[in-house]
Amino acid sequence: MTTDPNASDERTARTDEQRDEQSANANAGDAKTAGSAADGTETADDGPEIVDGRTIEHLLTDHERDIAATAEGTEATAAKRPSLDLPRLELGRRDFMKAGAAVGAMSGLAGCTSILADEESNDSGDAAASGEHSVAPGEHDEYYGFLSGGHTGEIRVVGLPSMRELMRIPVFQAESARGFGHDAKSSQMLEEEGGGYTWGDTHHPRVSQTDNDYDGRWLFVNDKANGRMARVDLEYFETDAITNVPNCQGVHGACMQLPDTQLVFGVGEFRVPMPNDGRDVQSPDEYGSVLSAINPETMDVEWQVEVDGNMDNGDGGKEGRWFFATGYNSEEGVTESEMARSDRDYVKAFDIPAIWDAVEAGNYEEISGVPVVDGTMDSSLNEGDRPIVRYVATPKSPHGISVTPDGNYAIASGKLDPSCTVIDIDAIAEVDDPQESIVGQPRIGMGPLHTAYDGRGHAYTTLFIDSQVAKWDYEAAVEAEAGSEEPVIEKHDVHYNPGHLIASESYTASPQGDYLVSLNKLSKDRFLPVGPIHPENDQLFHIGDDDAGMELIKDKPSYPEPHDASIVHKDKIEPAKTWDTDDYEIDYVAEGEESFERVDDSTVEIEMWARRNEYAFPEVTLQEGDEVTLRISNVETTSDVIHSIAIPEYDINLALAPQDTREVTFTADQPGVFWAYCAYFCSALHLEMRSRILVEPDE
Repeated sequence: MTTDPNASDERTARTDEQRDEQSANANAGDAKTAGSAADGTETADDGPEIVDGRTIEHLLTDHERDIAATAEGTEATAAKRPSLDLPRLELGRRDFMKAGAAVGAMSGLAGCTSILADEESNDSGDAAASGEHSVAPGEHDEYYGFLSGGHTGEIRVVGLPSMRELMRIPVFQAESARGFGHDAKSSQMLEEEGGGYTWGDTHHPRVSQTDNDYDGRWLFVNDKANGRMARVDLEYFETDAITNVPNCQGVHGACMQLPDTQLVFGVGEFRVPMPNDGRDVQSPDEYGSVLSAINPETMDVEWQVEVDGNMDNGDGGKEGRWFFATGYNSEEGVTESEMARSDRDYVKAFDIPAIWDAVEAGNYEEISGVPVVDGTMDSSLNEGDRPIVRYVATPKSPHGISVTPDGNYAIASGKLDPSCTVIDIDAIAEVDDPQESIVGQPRIGMGPLHTAYDGRGHAYTTLFIDSQVAKWDYEAAVEAEAGSEEPVIEKHDVHYNPGHLIASESYTASPQGDYLVSLNKLSKDRFLPVGPIHPENDQLFHIGDDDAGMELIKDKPSYPEPHDASIVHKDKIEPAKTWDTDDYEIDYVAEGEESFERVDDSTVEIEMWARRNEYAFPEVTLQEGDEVTLRISNVETTSDVIHSIAIPEYDINLALAPQDTREVTFTADQPGVFWAYCAYFCSALHLEMRSRILVEPDE
C-alpha cells in the first residue's frame, strides 16, 4: 500500500482541529531545529525537552516496548501509552499502533485501525512475486545480496529478486559446515589476528570498488561487538583476513575511501581510555573514540583519528578527499540521561589527505603501536585553513549517513528528529562555518535511520517509528525550505520497524535503481509462529517504475539479527569453480605424493588426499601422545564435489572444496580406534569413505 504523505490519512480518524494543532507544534519545532543547525547554538538551557514530565527519549523508549506487544494488543498496554503532542515529532498513523493494538487513552490518536487488514488485502507480496520478478527453478538471479548476519558472525548471500539464500560465509566465529575455525589457517585468524573472541556481530558488508563501481574482489565487514574488521575473498566466498583494531571498542560503521578502495574505514563507537589498560577508568573526560584507517591489502591499521563524542555510521565521498561519520553523545556522558541532554550532535567530515599530511609530519601520538592523530575540536590540527576534521552540527543524534551517487551530497538521518540533513560536499572546504555547508533539511517522518538511492535523484529512507520507507527527491530538498515535506514523493509501509535498507548498487556512482530491500526488525504475525523469538523480515521492493511507485513483491524471514547489506550485479562477481593451488600458502598433495613421516618419537606429519570413496591412507597407526600435523587435499577437479575429513573424538572437521588443501595439528592423547570419515555426501559409496585411525597406548 502506498500513501500520499501530503494527504490526510482517514484511518487515523483525527479531526482537522487536532491535526492542525499538531502540525503547528511540529512546524514550530522544525523552525527551532533549523535555527540550531544553522548557527550551531543549543536551544534553551541545553537540557532535554520535557513532555508531561518525561523526555522525548523516554517516550520513544516506551513506544519501542509497547510495539513488542502481541498483534491483538490489550487495553492494559494501550492505556500505558502516553499522549504525545511533542515539539518536532508529528505522529503518523502508525505511531504506537504497530500491531493493531487498541488505542486506549491516547488523546491524539483515537480511532486508529489495524494495519493488518490493509496489508492482507493489498501488500501480501504473493501476487507480485509470481510475476515478472520471480526466478524460475534453474534460472539465475540478477544480483547477489550480501546481508550481515548480526550475532551469527556471518555474511548471508542471497539471490535477488528471488530472495533465495545461496550461501553463508562464516566470518567472526567458527562454523562446522565449512570447517571455518577448524583448520590451521582459519583458527589462527580467529584466535590470533582476531583476538580470540568466541562470537562476533557483523553489521556493514561493503564490497570493494574501482572507479566508484563494484570490482568483485573483496567484501569488508565490521564486528560491532569486538572492534574487528574482516575481509572476504569474493573469488572463493571465504574470509581470508581479520584485524583486531586497537584503541577501539566496537567498530560500528564500515566503509571505504573511494573511488578505488584506497583505505577501509572502521568507525569506532564506544569511548574508552587509550590505551585501555586501567588508567583513567574514573575519568570519562579522558576517554576517546577513533576512526581507523585500514590498508585493504595488508589489513594493517595505518592510522587513527580521535574525535569528540561517540561515532555511529560512515560513508565516503566519491572523489577520495572526504569521509563522513555521524555521531552522538556530544555531551560525552556515560549514562543515558547524560548522553541525551543536547539538542544537537555532529557529523564529522574527515579530510583524508590532510590527515595523511599530519601523519607524515609526525603530528600524532603512537598508542598501542598505531599513530593516533588528534582530531578533537580543540586540536591545533583543526585550526587554520585546512582542519583535518570538520564538525557539522545536526539535529539530535544522527544515525545513518550516505553519499549520493553523484557525489554532491552527504545525507545524515535524524533518528530522534524527523528530518534528514543534506550537506553540500564541495562547500565543506570552502565555507568558514561548517554549518553553511547544510543546504537542505526536509521533514521525512518519524525515526529516520538510513538512506539508499536509485540513481534517478531519489533517496529512500527508513522510518523506524513510522514503520515505513520514504521516497524523496534530494535536489528538491535543496530547493525547499528547512522542515518542508514537499520533497517527499511517497511512503510505503513495511512490517515492522525498519533499520537499514539497501537498493541495488546504491553505494556506487551508478545505482541500478530497480530493487530495494528493507531490513525490518520485527515480523510479528507475518510468518508461522516459532516460539518467543520471531524471525526478522527482509522485504523486497521493486522501485524501477516511478509512475507505479514502490511495489512490495516479497517477504523473506531472516534469522535474527541481520543489520545491513550490499547488492551487487552478478556480472561483477566471478566466483571460482575450484581452488587454484597458487592461491594458498601450503603445498597441494597430489595422488602419488601422499606420505606418512615420523619426525621424532612424538611428532608425526601426514600428507594425504581425498577423492570420491577413498582417502590416500585407509589406515594410520599412531602412538598415544603423538603431535600430529595432518595436511589433506581434495584432488577432485569437478566443481561442487566436496569432501571433508572428520575425526569427532579429536574435534577435527575439515571441509574441502575441489583442489583445496587444509591443515590441522592435534595431539593423539586418547588411545583407541577412531574412524576418520567424509562428512559431505559425495557419491554412492559415501558411507564407505573412511580411514581407520589406530592410536596405540603409551606403555
